[in-house]
Amino acid sequence: MDISDLYESSDAVALAEHVHKGDVRPGELLDEALRRVEVLNPRLNAVTLLREGVARRLIEEGLPEGPLKGVPFLLKDLGAEAIDFPSNNGSKLFAGTHYGQDSAIYARLRSAGLVTFGRTTSPEGGVGPTTESAVYGGPTRNPWNLDHTPGGSSGGAAAAVAAGILPAAHGSDGGGSVRIPASSCGLFGFKATRARTPDGPYVGEGWAGMAIDGFLTRSVRDTAVLLDITQGPDLGAPYVAPPLEDSYRAALERRDSPLHIAFTTTTLTGEPIAPECRVAVEEAARLLESLGHRLEEKRPTADTSGMMAAWTKIVGCGTALSVESAVRRRGRPLGDDEIESVARTAIDYARTVSGADYLEAINKVHAYGREMAAFFQPYDILLTATLAEPPAKLGRFDHVGKDYVDYRMGRDGVFAYSPFTAAFNASGQPAASLPLHWTEAGLPVGVHLAAAFGRDELLIGLCARIEEAAPWAGRRPPVSLFRKS
Repeated sequence: MDISDLYESSDAVALAEHVHKGDVRPGELLDEALRRVEVLNPRLNAVTLLREGVARRLIEEGLPEGPLKGVPFLLKDLGAEAIDFPSNNGSKLFAGTHYGQDSAIYARLRSAGLVTFGRTTSPEGGVGPTTESAVYGGPTRNPWNLDHTPGGSSGGAAAAVAAGILPAAHGSDGGGSVRIPASSCGLFGFKATRARTPDGPYVGEGWAGMAIDGFLTRSVRDTAVLLDITQGPDLGAPYVAPPLEDSYRAALERRDSPLHIAFTTTTLTGEPIAPECRVAVEEAARLLESLGHRLEEKRPTADTSGMMAAWTKIVGCGTALSVESAVRRRGRPLGDDEIESVARTAIDYARTVSGADYLEAINKVHAYGREMAAFFQPYDILLTATLAEPPAKLGRFDHVGKDYVDYRMGRDGVFAYSPFTAAFNASGQPAASLPLHWTEAGLPVGVHLAAAFGRDELLIGLCARIEEAAPWAGRRPPVSLFRKS
């Protein structure tokens, strides 16, 4: 098998096994990843801030004997601070930011033997279900259809993995930013229980605890291994997730049956969703029934609209903090073209939110978590669509000339398009998007599963059983270097 065949037929775990057996060297895998960037990135605009020299140095110095030794890897261009990998954080304001200390999550990824060689694109501030930031000179495109978004905010990671540039990549999720791109690009995306992965030392928590790191992968086991590598609190974490019973990798062997699964073919507030998304949920429900689970059509009565309004306040204030802190540190005023209109109007909105308003928003989010916990008392899993529509066309959710509050809360805004994912950032529950349906036009449509707080292992075990019953690995986007089967 030549290097290209081996590379595209293997997930990250399999590539590491080939390295361990001596079938391939880390440098050869890096060569192949860089070749794919060179061929595909001009069409996708998914990879940025390449650091080939750093990657070569890491290999020459000797990689740690970790579970993913030698596997090429990319960090999202937002968070995951690393001395060797400067960042733009999706914004002209932050372009070329350097760090004096590695974040806990990057240190853990490096200790696993991964060969990081750059970053992937993100929208400004990580806000939005698309990746169209001005700092990258153009939008990031979906390899299933270049006129459509790969999702956001981990859109570059999803596009790169879906196109076969690499088998897995880092992402993060504060309102669906791993699961939305997973749905849009036909990948697996898992958001762990709140505080499962570390945020330090740069922040104590992201967006009042709603944001968390994660991964875009083609296989469930790659996500399991990456979460095992990174899970657990860092030094001085303000709070911690409930301990795992064993590990994510061990949970892949679970066969919990029968589970009591609620499902809804509407949004969480009862609004209709696109026919393709409804069909995806109905097909998934039938699949789960065939696996021996008990399905019941039931929708949570939690105050999702109130939670979304609170989310909007918290993230608006987080945007203001990020921008204003950067401007203060450098000591000169914000330029007219340094941030886009969504961020600029978010700052304006944040100035209308008092300290009491902010604390009230946090209390609302916490109350929502309790409401969702009550709903899950008789249920193991909630099944919904991941998005209310197939992947949107580029331009619909860019940050140009748009008002932040209307962008999020408007009739055709982000929450109407993505009415499910942020619910579980607010509640802190584990949730996942699985690629189980494609439209007639060939666009992926994800289905979404959520479990009770702390039940990550039950959820990922169920995801493994679904992957086993309805494998998606053979699906190949038109813009890729995968061999056509």
